[in-house]
Amino acid sequence: MQGKIVKGISGFYYVHVAESGIYECKAKGAFRNQKIKPLVGDDVRIAVIDENLKKGNIESILPRKNELIRPAVANIDLALIIFAAAKPQPNFNLLDRFLVMMGYQNVPVTICFNKKDLVEEKEQARLSKIYENCGYQVLFVSAKEGEGIDELQAVLKGKTTAVAGPSGVGKSSLINTLQPNVKMETGTISRKIERGKHTTRHSEIIPIEGNTYIMDTPGFSTLLIPGFEKEDLQQFYPEFAEYEPYCRFQGCSHISEPDCGVKDALEEGKISTIRYENYKLLYDELKNVKKY
Repeated sequence: MQGKIVKGISGFYYVHVAESGIYECKAKGAFRNQKIKPLVGDDVRIAVIDENLKKGNIESILPRKNELIRPAVANIDLALIIFAAAKPQPNFNLLDRFLVMMGYQNVPVTICFNKKDLVEEKEQARLSKIYENCGYQVLFVSAKEGEGIDELQAVLKGKTTAVAGPSGVGKSSLINTLQPNVKMETGTISRKIERGKHTTRHSEIIPIEGNTYIMDTPGFSTLLIPGFEKEDLQQFYPEFAEYEPYCRFQGCSHISEPDCGVKDALEEGKISTIRYENYKLLYDELKNVKKY
C-alpha cells in the first residue's frame, strides 16, 4: 500500500492511505542503518501487519520532491502564508522573511489575507499590488463569512500545502473551514496519537480529500533567515531584477551606491517602499551576523 506520513512521534509514523485511513507504522531498521529518517510529508510504501488495528511497517520511502530545513518536512508543493487584512495589521517584515525563506527552499508561495470583511476594496487593492508586482499569487478570504473559500480550495486541490502565519489571523478557523468532511478522521488521528498530546507540537498533515493535504506548521511565526550571505538576498526580491541592469556598479547592493537602478525605480514608485525597507532591514541583519 502507498500512503503519506501525516505525523511522526517517538518512532511511530502515522501514514494516511486514501480510502483506507490512518495506519500506525514503525520504520524498518534498514533506514537507521542508512541514516535515513522518514519525514512528515514523505510518500511511503507500507506493509500492513494488522488491518483491524491499522498497524503496519514502512517498507520504503519514495523519492522526495523537496525537503524543507525548517520545519523538517518533505514534498511540499505550496506554502500558504496567512495574514489578517486587519485586526491585527499585517506584519510585512515577517511576511517578507517567510517569502525569502520559501524562495531559498524553492517552494512556491500563495499569500492569503483573511478577514477581508474588515477592509475596503481599496485596501485589498493596495495589499494585492505590493505582492502581485513581485509575482506572488494573492487571495482574500473571510473564514467568518465563508467568502473566497472556493477559490482557495481550488488553489490547494491535489497539493500538499504548508500553512503558516502568526497568531490572531484566523489560521485555525480557516483550516477548520477547509476540512469540514474530515473532522472525524482528524479526531481519530488525535485519539491514536494520545501519547503525543503533552509533547512539543509537531508538524501535522491534515488530509482534506483524496490527494489534497494541508500541513499546519508550528514554529513558522518566528522565522530566521537561513544561512546565506547578504549578497544573495536580492535574488529573493524578484521585482528588483528588471532594474538591476541600470545600476552603475556590478554587484550593487541597492543600498548606499550612487546611480542605482533599483533606487531610481523606488523613487518612481515602481517598487514598493514597504518591500524595499524590509530588504534593507534584512540585509543589515545578515551583514551583522557573526561569522564563526
